[in-house]
Amino acid sequence: MEQLRKNYDIEVRWIAFPLHPDTPEGGLALEELFRGRSFDLEAVKARLKQVADELGLPLADRDKTYNSRLAQELAKWAESKGKGDLFHDAVFRAFFAEGKNIGNIDELVAIAKSAGLPEEEARSILELRTYRQAVDADWLRSRELGITAVPTFVVDHRAVVGAQPYEVLEQLLKKSGVNPRKP
Repeated sequence: MEQLRKNYDIEVRWIAFPLHPDTPEGGLALEELFRGRSFDLEAVKARLKQVADELGLPLADRDKTYNSRLAQELAKWAESKGKGDLFHDAVFRAFFAEGKNIGNIDELVAIAKSAGLPEEEARSILELRTYRQAVDADWLRSRELGITAVPTFVVDHRAVVGAQPYEVLEQLLKKSGVNPRKP
C-alpha cells in the first residue's frame, strides 16, 4: 500500500470486516479456530513466515487469534482524529509482529498511545463503545460489497481478495482508470 500511495494519487478508506466476530476477548487457539478444515496449520504458518521473511516483515509465531472488534472501533476514532493510518499500522504491528491481544482494552490503549493518540480518550472511547454504530455500518457495507475475506481491495466496484503482490494491485488501479502520479 505504501508503494501504491507513492506512485498513485489514491485515498485509502478502511472498511471494518467481521473477521471471526465470535472470538472471545481472551482469544481463541488457532487449532480450535481451524479444526475440521483440511489443511496443515503448521505448514501454513511456516509458509507465512517464509513469505514474511522474504519481504523483510516481522511475524510473531502466534498460536491464538483475537477479536478485532474493539480495535476496529478505536480505528474509526483514530481516523476521525487524522491518525487512522498510524493507528492501523500500529495495530497490525502489535498483532502480526508482536502477537498482542488486540481485543484487550489495555493493549489497545497502549497501541493508541504509540500512534500519538491520547490514552485516556482512547480508553473512554472503548469503554463507552462510542464507535460501535460506525463499525456496525461498516460490517453491513462489507456484506453489501460481497466481501468474504480480508484483505479485500476495492476500486470502482472491482475487487481483489487476499494479500497480493504490488503488480496485481497496480493492475486493479489501472483497470479502474487510475493513472500514476507524474514525476
